[in-house]
Amino acid sequence: MNSKSSNQLGKFGKAGWGTIIYCAAMFWLYVGMVNDGSNITAPAFTEKMGIEYSTVLSMGTVAGLVGFIFFLIFGQVNRKIGARYTSGICMILSGVAYLGLGYSNSLVMYAICLCIVTGASMSAGYIAGGTLVAKWFPKKKGIVMGYTTMGHNLASAFYVPLISATVGSFGLSKGVVLPSIAAIFLGIIGIIFVRDTPEARGQLPDNVNREEYEREYHTDVVDEDGGWTTSKLLKTKELWLSAITTGMYQLVTVGIMTQLVVRNMQLGFTQSQAIGIMTVLACIGVVGSWGFGVIDQKWGTKNSMLIFGAWYVLALIANITEIKILVYISIFMIGMSIGGSANFTTSLPAAIFGRHGFEKVNSVVFPIQGLITALNFLLSGISIKLTGSLRGVYIINVFLILINMILINIIDEHRYNKDFQLNNEDLKFSNIVDDI
Repeated sequence: MNSKSSNQLGKFGKAGWGTIIYCAAMFWLYVGMVNDGSNITAPAFTEKMGIEYSTVLSMGTVAGLVGFIFFLIFGQVNRKIGARYTSGICMILSGVAYLGLGYSNSLVMYAICLCIVTGASMSAGYIAGGTLVAKWFPKKKGIVMGYTTMGHNLASAFYVPLISATVGSFGLSKGVVLPSIAAIFLGIIGIIFVRDTPEARGQLPDNVNREEYEREYHTDVVDEDGGWTTSKLLKTKELWLSAITTGMYQLVTVGIMTQLVVRNMQLGFTQSQAIGIMTVLACIGVVGSWGFGVIDQKWGTKNSMLIFGAWYVLALIANITEIKILVYISIFMIGMSIGGSANFTTSLPAAIFGRHGFEKVNSVVFPIQGLITALNFLLSGISIKLTGSLRGVYIINVFLILINMILINIIDEHRYNKDFQLNNEDLKFSNIVDDI
């Protein structure tokens, strides 16, 4: 990690940058269609059908839970056919389903389409995209995730105004056509141009030279699954810690972003002001994504997650006070955070388990992450129904983050990572696996 090339953060190579941009684009569409865009599409469907808003909102929890099944399925698909085809198929599927969501004329049809959009787009971005990052950038994954998760922030900045304009002008059905086509097109681009490994593009991992690769990376032939089975992974403490801690941060962040416009309107802003605030916040978040990626790269994922948690707690407390000046400060702080939490979904498992057999590891980690994240919709729905406000969710989130930081503190960051064990002779994978 301390090598010269590892510190040259920008030298990813032409094909490497193409992979990064592709992953960022998948995140942009996922966050837009599933998370931030729901600030517009869910109320629009509520108005169209005359259904209680909390009921429509709860369909997000249903989609998250059903998404768990998608994650299990596409985790295995990803192992069999690779991240290139898995991501492409998932993006095409999500685009078609999003079109169906716009034309839904019943709550059941809306829920089914939302389930497909959620499961497919998250599988594309996190399962397939996460595998691409782990394979292409095993020692630079911190800063790379900082770049790819800019897609989250850019979705908040540009997707919400876009979908607000199209739905406002053409209605829900025609308003979703443009992003639906974009998702399908991105899937086709991925299938044609993306490759599963840097070697397939004539590069080495992290775009290092041959000498450095042979000196600082594990180059021996490794079993396709890295020696892991589902049973072994489920008995491994670090598997659960990585899934729970990253999932918890995502639960908080997705819960905030899916209801940010609603929350800001509760604080006295008009809808146009609330959307404008989200746009400003998201632009700030681009810097936050990169910043937490740099911290991750320099100080390690574990330390980065602890710093992130402390920052997030202060941001939420400032918002909970509902004092105007503190609310503005909280908006800035939350903006810096929204991309950061997504950085860790891949960065932490990749740090702990490494690139060898990451498809297998991610096929177990991400369904657990997704299941935890899905609970955010339930928390938001309950809060609105019981208190008429989202303030209660923010209070709960503070305690969740504090508990999460305790769990993060006990993680062994590079416990099974073969590339890092080359520089840490006391860590031997074979001995560790024997302890499982």
